Amino acid sequence: MTAVHRGPVSRLTRRTLLRASGCGLSVRRLLLAIAAVASLGGLMDATVVAPASAQGFTYNPLPPRPKPQKVPNDNQMLVQATEVDYDYNNSRVSAVGNVQLFYNGTSVEADKVIYDQKTKRLHAEGNIRMTDADGKITYAEILDLSDDYRDGFVDSLRVDTADQTRMAASRSDRSNGNYTVFENGVYTACAPCKDDPKKPPLWQVKGARIIHDQQEKMLYFETAQLEFFGVPIAYMPYFSTPDPTVKRKTGFLMPGFTSNTPFGYGVEVPFYWAIAPDMDMTFNPRITSRQGVLFQAEYRQRLMDGAYQVRVYGIDQLDPGALAGQPGDRQFRGAVDTKGQFALNDKWVWGWDGVVMSDYYFFSDYRLAQYRDPLGSFLYLPTDALSQLYLTGVGNRSFFDARTMYWLSYSGNQSQVPIVYPVIDYSNVLNYPVFGGEFSYKTNFVNLSRDAAVFDPITTIANTNSLCTTASADPLARTPSQCLLRGVPGTYTRLTAEAQWRKSFTDPLGQIWTPFASLRADAINASISNQPGVSNYFPAGDTQAFRLMPTVGLEYRYPFINVQPWGSTTIEPIAQIIIRPNETYAGKLPNEDAQSMVFDASNLFSVDKFSGYDRVEGGGRANVGVQSTTQFDKGGAVKVLFGQSYQLFGLNSYAVQDSINTGLDSGLDKPRSDYVASASYSPNSTYTFSVRSRMDEQTWNVQRFEAEGRANFNRWSVSLMYGNYAPQTELGYLTRREGILTSGSLKVATNWVVTGSARWDLEANKINQYVLGAGYVDDCFVLAANYVTSYSYSAGTTPPVLSHAFMFQIGLRTLATSSGSSTSGLTGMQ
Repeated sequence: MTAVHRGPVSRLTRRTLLRASGCGLSVRRLLLAIAAVASLGGLMDATVVAPASAQGFTYNPLPPRPKPQKVPNDNQMLVQATEVDYDYNNSRVSAVGNVQLFYNGTSVEADKVIYDQKTKRLHAEGNIRMTDADGKITYAEILDLSDDYRDGFVDSLRVDTADQTRMAASRSDRSNGNYTVFENGVYTACAPCKDDPKKPPLWQVKGARIIHDQQEKMLYFETAQLEFFGVPIAYMPYFSTPDPTVKRKTGFLMPGFTSNTPFGYGVEVPFYWAIAPDMDMTFNPRITSRQGVLFQAEYRQRLMDGAYQVRVYGIDQLDPGALAGQPGDRQFRGAVDTKGQFALNDKWVWGWDGVVMSDYYFFSDYRLAQYRDPLGSFLYLPTDALSQLYLTGVGNRSFFDARTMYWLSYSGNQSQVPIVYPVIDYSNVLNYPVFGGEFSYKTNFVNLSRDAAVFDPITTIANTNSLCTTASADPLARTPSQCLLRGVPGTYTRLTAEAQWRKSFTDPLGQIWTPFASLRADAINASISNQPGVSNYFPAGDTQAFRLMPTVGLEYRYPFINVQPWGSTTIEPIAQIIIRPNETYAGKLPNEDAQSMVFDASNLFSVDKFSGYDRVEGGGRANVGVQSTTQFDKGGAVKVLFGQSYQLFGLNSYAVQDSINTGLDSGLDKPRSDYVASASYSPNSTYTFSVRSRMDEQTWNVQRFEAEGRANFNRWSVSLMYGNYAPQTELGYLTRREGILTSGSLKVATNWVVTGSARWDLEANKINQYVLGAGYVDDCFVLAANYVTSYSYSAGTTPPVLSHAFMFQIGLRTLATSSGSSTSGLTGMQ
């Protein structure tokens, strides 16, 4: 069995080369031979400590010595000892008693050093300590080594490497200048227990013999066993792994296990190929019990200015009938996905993401990496795979982004998904004043197309879909209370440019006046396909429009500060008046990027409250409110905001019905808006509480309410969010929505963490998703287990599926990481 390392590809590999020179052959050889102790230990950049038992790792420090004096790096060698003997008859040189040698920043200490020129052997004993110029320290108790460093032995040694791996053996023999054999060897990547150094480490691998091949940089374990806390749990007659100096090595990775209904049980045995320092491949066939072998391969390469990767998948299914009626009911299924990013310079990057599949449910059925959430868990939520090509630049006060995007729909309605050929954004804030104020500008360009219209029935009336697609010469016959047109078929192009200016003044009374002005222009071309029902919303054919929106306004703030022995309170009335003409073409043009409309305290003082560029707010408006901030001297703060918005004159853009009714039921669709309020309290860095609310302007009934609390302690954290939202029938929300979302984690021990989250639908009175997990993490070991439930959706009209996913992962630093998963589902759960 072999475990290898699959590390990141790199641009550069480093080598360590030891050189030494000087006069005095015997003493120079003596010094270099002692320097080879690290090589005898078998690991580069290693510290060898002796004595140590091969039955486990304990900390046994050597007696302290006086700190050796430093000598200049002048290529001179200094030897200090209580006694130096030259035995000319036997050709021996002996240094006895507090021996200290210094050469080019390297120092060697020992009780006794003997060099036999006849046998060309070096023998050192008694608290050997070598400190090189880089600060690495080598310890040994007894050393016998040939002067060419090819052969020798060390009795009772311990090796501590620079990357915190450790090895011990009762005896170490070196031969042919390449092989080091550790008898009764023990290997671990765990540090000894600080409280009880004699305790066994968390895990260790023991072997009757451990052979280190320095040329291959491999460690071979014979008659090995894996122990946790000193208790054997696995026996392996043969086991091999790269030595700790190797970051990437060709070979087999640890196997993995997974299961899911469409393919049954699956076992993966990955093979990693380190082609070169800058490129590698991983072959990961999955042998399934029901569908045969799923072939997977990944290629990665890092170049001077970036990196890219390509993954391919393919399977000749043995039992396509297991997916009867589903997109996967075919013999061959496969996919290719790729991504890359490259830097043009320190400000510009370009890259891509690409996905091609034989069918849109392939990733889901086989639970592949592309289908997992960003955290890597097995939350198989149906989303759209994105293919894009992008160019992004970031300056000190500017930003540019251009990209083309294509979504591969997992719902199967590919014709309803738009293709964004380019969408381009650019913004810049001038770093010098204009008329004493700040001047900025931004542009947005988008061009997209869609083959089929996207209707959204918003009632429970039977055959609503037929009502949506029924054509009528009368625009009023579109039954807006029953249908929304979320996506317009055809081609849509828009170019937007906007310039903004603002400046703040503070008068002698402390009042803050901020005049502002902006000018926005939109050029729009829409070529709408003549499909059933679309003419109820927009005329078919080509439509060109030019929209200009000049805006001037003034914002007023007057902060009042009250200082008390316990803290200070600032109360700040805020008023904002905005003057502009009506929105032209209001509700008569497609709306692709401004479909979301949430009015709350966060956007009360926004000049334009639409979420995108396809709609623009028009008419005169005033926004008024008051905010209060209380800061306590002993820490903590309370922030409160309350306000309302008023339509002063002209057309209220939020009361205009468009194809998706954006703005209706938002609280802004009347002359006097709903009241909005927010409050937050942070007594310290541990607790945070906040509430947000929107109340009806006439009845004060709560239309939208959210309350959230968070607490973070040393050992545990918890968050709880409650949401209550009134029906918004014009937008398709026919009933009140109410629920609780909670999550928490508990550090039950130094390295043990338990986590969980749940979402409770109070209207349906059921928990529709929850996650439970536990894990152990430290510097040498990872253990994690997760259980996840969630609803997912299949193609067609089949009901949602409540799926249950289990995931288990174990990792031993420098050796291996393995995982397993199992997924099951129950259909018909509404």
